[in-house]
This record gives sequence, structure tokens and C-alpha cells, in this order.
Amino acid sequence: MAIHRLRQGLRALFAFSQSVDYPLAARYLTSEQLALFGQMRRGEQLHSLNVLRAVLAQEAVTPPDLALAALLHDVGKSRYPLALWQKTIAVLARQFAPPIFDRLSRGDPRRWWSRAFVVHVCHPAWSAELLAQTNAAADAIWLVAHHQDAANQWHNHYLFFLLQRLQAADDTN
Repeated sequence: MAIHRLRQGLRALFAFSQSVDYPLAARYLTSEQLALFGQMRRGEQLHSLNVLRAVLAQEAVTPPDLALAALLHDVGKSRYPLALWQKTIAVLARQFAPPIFDRLSRGDPRRWWSRAFVVHVCHPAWSAELLAQTNAAADAIWLVAHHQDAANQWHNHYLFFLLQRLQAADDTN
């Protein structure tokens, strides 16, 4: 877990040196959705493209709603952009100090000391709201809204297997 997070941090730190494959994103997004993608920070764009590539590699067929969810699952983070150190603190607090994480995640995202925690918890709902404004399909919106949920709570939902695919790709990237 720690090594995985370290790799993520290093990728984000050096995101400036990598190009974003906009043509790949454009294959799966409408122009309005591509504009949302463009609002994301470069590191989050690169992460989302890696999630998409992982989803595409999982099986021969990838439903368009899953590809869309892979690309825009984190777009809600664009409401309150975070520095790398803020993301790191939130991840570490969630892992090692859950009561502090829980308390701060109920704070106001406009306050710098709670912003990272609130964004960590609320970005799936914010992402779903932004995606809904683009007239995206309900399945894509649902996948985005629930991409951080414990998947087992949805084991009877018809999108359970797509949620598992999205989460597996997100977790490895």
C-alpha cells in the first residue's frame, strides 16, 4: 500500500513532464465531457487515462459507460484543486488516524485545513453531478458516484461487475 501510494505521488509530481493523450480521451467523451476532462489537473488526467487503459485491458469488451466513468471518475476534484501534499495528508490520515480523517472530512472545503479531507470524501458525488450536466447515461453517472464505495455493498446491483472493474483499474493506478 505505501509503495503504491509513493508511486502515485511520484507520478503526480512528475506529471508536468508527460503528455496527455487527448485523442484517446476524445474517443470516449463528447465535446462537453472533454471540456470537463480539460478542467482536471494534468496528474488527474494522466491517472484517468491510465484507469481507462487498465479497464480496456481487462476484457475484450468495455461498455462505453465504463470507459466514460474511467475518464471522469475524479472530475469532481476540479471544484477544489489540491496540492500533492494535501492529497498525501488526507490519504495518510485516512489510513493511520481515521477519527481525525472522519472529523475533518465533514468540514468546509473552502477552508484549507479540511479541504483535502472533504474532497477525498465528496468528489465522487461532485463528479457524478458534473457528469449528469453533460447528459451522460445513468449507468456512467452511477459508476462515478459509487467508485469509492465498498463494492460488496452493491453485489446485487446490475452494475456490480462494472464497478469492480472500475475500482480495480483505479486502485492499480
